[in-house]
Amino acid sequence: MPSCRRYLCLAALSAFTGVAFGAFGAHGLRDVLDSYHLAVYKTGVEYQMWHALGLGLIATWMRSDPESPRLLWAARLMFFGILVFSGSLYLLSLTGIRWFGAITPFGGMAFLVAWLLLAIHSCKSTHSDQDA
Repeated sequence: MPSCRRYLCLAALSAFTGVAFGAFGAHGLRDVLDSYHLAVYKTGVEYQMWHALGLGLIATWMRSDPESPRLLWAARLMFFGILVFSGSLYLLSLTGIRWFGAITPFGGMAFLVAWLLLAIHSCKSTHSDQDA
């Protein structure tokens, strides 16, 4: 499967699970978690949804530039960030095990590098459609 299709699929699945986790949090956890842990959980959902959209953007852009290592690494890091950042927040909020919060910044750094790679790619693009 070409990279663009693989990451578009992962973006759609990330958004799907983000909606499912959001609904579960709103309806199933509202009376189970305290306000702090519910806020942590909601942060995980929010970041998952935004970065699922970002991953979809990258995957769509990969269609016009499938050989770009910047776009490939941006996609990889965006998905890794979703798993690590949001995943660690879900685990922290559901289990109360605080050390899950120690790995959250690794996901955040992956998000930052992915967005930076996307910015660099857009600024250095040499395609004829760059000014369109």
